[in-house]
Amino acid sequence: MEPLARLVAFYLPQFHPTPDNDEWWGPGFTEWSNVAAAQPLFRGHQQPRTPGELGFYDLRLPETRAAQAELAAAHGIEAFCYWHYWFHGRRMLDRPFAEVLASGEPDFPFCLAWANESWTRTWMGSGEVLVEQTYSAEDDRRHGRWLAQAFADPRYLRVNGRPVLLIYRFADLPDAGRTITIFSEEATAAGAGVPMFLGMNGISFGQDARPFGFDGTVCFAPQLGLLPGFGRRGSGPANLLRNLRQRLPNASLRLYDYRQHTQELRRRSERLDHPLHPTLLIGWDNTARRGRDAIVLVNDTADEVANRLRELIAEVGAKPPAERLIFVNAWNEWAEGNYLEPDLETGRAKLEAVRDVVMAGASDDAHPQGLRARP
Repeated sequence: MEPLARLVAFYLPQFHPTPDNDEWWGPGFTEWSNVAAAQPLFRGHQQPRTPGELGFYDLRLPETRAAQAELAAAHGIEAFCYWHYWFHGRRMLDRPFAEVLASGEPDFPFCLAWANESWTRTWMGSGEVLVEQTYSAEDDRRHGRWLAQAFADPRYLRVNGRPVLLIYRFADLPDAGRTITIFSEEATAAGAGVPMFLGMNGISFGQDARPFGFDGTVCFAPQLGLLPGFGRRGSGPANLLRNLRQRLPNASLRLYDYRQHTQELRRRSERLDHPLHPTLLIGWDNTARRGRDAIVLVNDTADEVANRLRELIAEVGAKPPAERLIFVNAWNEWAEGNYLEPDLETGRAKLEAVRDVVMAGASDDAHPQGLRARP
């Protein structure tokens, strides 16, 4: 049976200790350190977020990675899109994916999204630079050779025979044409074919990636810059008034309604004059990272996520089956309150809602090119 769309979930590889994180944040730091320390900031605020059946896992364990893949496959997720961190030959947080690639396990499709931005002391692109993102033709060649190894893996996600590569800050590439050409040359030399390059508009909403040489644009979600008052931090009457509409008497947090944001994003996207690959937002609450400066989307229930997925399936429905990509943000962004993995409070509710929608009316048509059958 074929799903109505190809769901590809962003996957964060931060859940294991590294020497760099030990140096920057303290011994043993992982993403769980922030998640477990979060505090509720208003009545009904679901903090801290506590994982359910998968527990506080360590991504160095193959058993954990296998359990994640099994859970995803059983709920209509076709592939994981691993965030890929490359800094002029230096790979960060690379152990989980490196072991997936080397071991051949789990037997679950994947692709990569190059998060090509500098790492800073804060979590939203400001403050002391920890690792700087730089570019050169020499590094493009070295990077392309490394990517080609991943593209050649039979599990790699393909559309019409082409391995899919996402690049987060596509407009930051000093010579996007050069980078794309070199990556394509290396992939072709490895027998993987020419990649399908997708630029992400997470920080450049409304910008078409095709003039940069990309094949298309991923409409990322959330689009925090579209939120009213996003740029204003701290207490204020506008924050208080907006929060009171949510029946939450709090003047400091920036609180918004999940459906209102997704519908505003839908309206804005419909006005754009270039095609998009949409993203299903699962939720947003970065209290674990930002404390009282957090941005929280409330009412992100399983029913609302299901309703949004139905809209996105309708958007991609006219495309050939192999091209009906919907990216999912996210599989496991726990510190952003943005995850499909089960938690103690709601269990598998969102996972099951996604499965029920994407598999509704599933047909027995032949598998589209690049989509492998799964039990």
